[in-house]
Order: sequence, then structure tokens, then C-alpha cells
Amino acid sequence: MLHAVVMAGGSGTRFWPQSRKTLPKQLLPLAGEATMLQQTVRRNVPLIPADRTWIVTNAVQAQATAEQLPDVPPENILVEPCGRNTAPCIGLAAIHLLRQDPQAVMLVVPADHVIQPTEVFQNAVERAVAVVEKSPQTFVLFGVPPTFPSTGFGYIERGEAWPDGAEGAYCVSSFREKPDRETAEQFLEAGGFYWNCGIFVWSAQAVLEALQQLQPEIHSRLMTLRESLGTAEAEATLEREFPLMTAISIDHGVLEQAQDVAVLEAPFEWDDVGSWQALHRLLGTDAEKNTIDSAHCGVETTGCIVRSTAPGHLIGTIGVQDLVIVHTPDATLVARKDDENAIKQLVSLLEEQGYEQFL
Repeated sequence: MLHAVVMAGGSGTRFWPQSRKTLPKQLLPLAGEATMLQQTVRRNVPLIPADRTWIVTNAVQAQATAEQLPDVPPENILVEPCGRNTAPCIGLAAIHLLRQDPQAVMLVVPADHVIQPTEVFQNAVERAVAVVEKSPQTFVLFGVPPTFPSTGFGYIERGEAWPDGAEGAYCVSSFREKPDRETAEQFLEAGGFYWNCGIFVWSAQAVLEALQQLQPEIHSRLMTLRESLGTAEAEATLEREFPLMTAISIDHGVLEQAQDVAVLEAPFEWDDVGSWQALHRLLGTDAEKNTIDSAHCGVETTGCIVRSTAPGHLIGTIGVQDLVIVHTPDATLVARKDDENAIKQLVSLLEEQGYEQFL
């Protein structure tokens, strides 16, 4: 059966000050009334019901995650003792799925992406599952046709059409790291390149076998964890073994070395909501190219993002351009819109200077 594995342990530092350690961006309603995590889970229904939905998060966010997803069984919320990147994360989910369903197929999705329309996404997932059912050792990735020369995404280069004739599916020719601007422009001009959106479909057994071959240390510790599941030693074993696993992404650790890897061209609209600038795309702009998500009164204000989480709080602006202005009850951010990495630097500086209460 098909199961959803939602990776939901990110920190979302680029969305400070609204995103905090205990309430990161996936737990916030950034693109609608529901939180991004809730939207991610609902997007799979009825294709994947709540009892086949698995959330991988961390101890700091586990309670809030469970509260936002009351229909997901508590035992399906897997808590990592620490972050070890996506290969251990996916491996941890795989051993739990196989304990419940030896034929489990995994739809692996991040918790903080915006995807629409839902029906188109579900149809694409079903096509990916069909590829895996025909060839159980195949790893299917979704590739998003690029709309601009992004330097913030990794790229997938497609090769020949996938042998089984699946519509829109291709062999993966190569993976490319986040490029510089010139290289990204070359990718667009050449065609045949996709953004790697981090959405995957594969057999849980196949990904464990690939980890055994390509990341034997991770696999060995996962097998130790697997033996402890359902026993009184499970939690202690997880606390001991998981932090010792190599921190590596599933892309570097498995996919870039695996043989049977297919990319399915994503027919749906996708946004990774990577920074405050995403609000321009998600919420639209007014005549002055501002995105306003609060009470606001502005004079000579253009190209700005203005947001407040405090009901009844008014933000006034005069003579400003291309700024991000975000107000919360205990912290306010005013930043240049074109310098996304500076927010991460600011968060690091806040920690260094003892402002942990604002993180």
C-alpha cells in the first residue's frame, strides 16, 4: 500500500521572527488558513488516509505537530533525537512502515511546500506508484520544469524516456548542485533540466536495500533500531543509535549512486516557500508591487512585504522600497528583500549574543 512520509523537522530560520524553534514555518499558516503541515497532509487525502501518514519531526516540535494533526495516529509521529539529514530520516520511516506493511510504497514529501492543484498532484503520484509497481527497485523523483534560472535549487538532468513508457517519465542522466547564475541560465537554454523538488516515490524495502549497499553504517544502525521496535528498549536504542548515523542527504547518499532512478516531470504548480519573498508569489501584489498581510498604511512604499501576526496592529511605512517588514508580539524584522541569507546570519547572531528567548 501507499504511505506518506512527511519530513517535518526543519527550523525555517529564513522566516524569523515568525518562525521559531518550537513553531517553525511548516507549523505556520503562511499560505492560507491551514498551516503548511496541515495542507501537506490534506493534499494526500483520500489517496493516503491518516493511518498511513507518517510524520518525522524532532522533540521540540513533536507536541505542536501532534496537536495540528489529530487524525494521525500518535505512533505514526516519529521523533528524531537530533537532525541527521534526509537519508537517516527516510531510513527511520522505512523500518516503521515495513513493520506495519511489508509491501509499503513511500511517498516522501517535505512539510513546507505549496503544491496545487491537489487533483493534479494526486494523479502524478499515482503515475509514479505505477512505475514502482512495475519495477520495485526503481526510485522515482519529481522534477519541476524551471521557470527562471534559480541558483537556490539543485537540478536533475533528464536522459532518455523511461523504458516502460510511463508518460512524462525519463531516466535520470545526472544530478547538478545548486549552480551559479550563468550555469542556471545555461540549463534553461539547453532544456531537459528540472528543479529537484525533493518529492520521491519508492518501495520502503528498496530504499533500505540501497542504504545497505551504499550507506552500510546507516543501514546497520537502522537494523539495530528495527530489532528494538515494539520493545521496552526502543526509545533508548533510538537515542543511542540515531545520533551516531552519518548525516547525509538521500540525494548524495543514495540517489546519485543508484542505478534505477527515474524522474517524472511534475505537472503541478510547486513552490518551496524558501523565504519571505515567496509571499509575493503566494499572496500576490498590489499596484505598488507590495504584498500586504496586515493592517498597513504606506506613503511612497513599493516592492515591500509587510506582515504582522498581532491582531489590530497597524504598520506604517514612508519612503521605503524592496523591504521585508515582519512584526510579531515580541520581535520585528526590517530587512532588504534581496538578501535572504542575511536573515540566517541574524538568527546566528541572536544566539551568539544571548537572545535565545527570541529564537
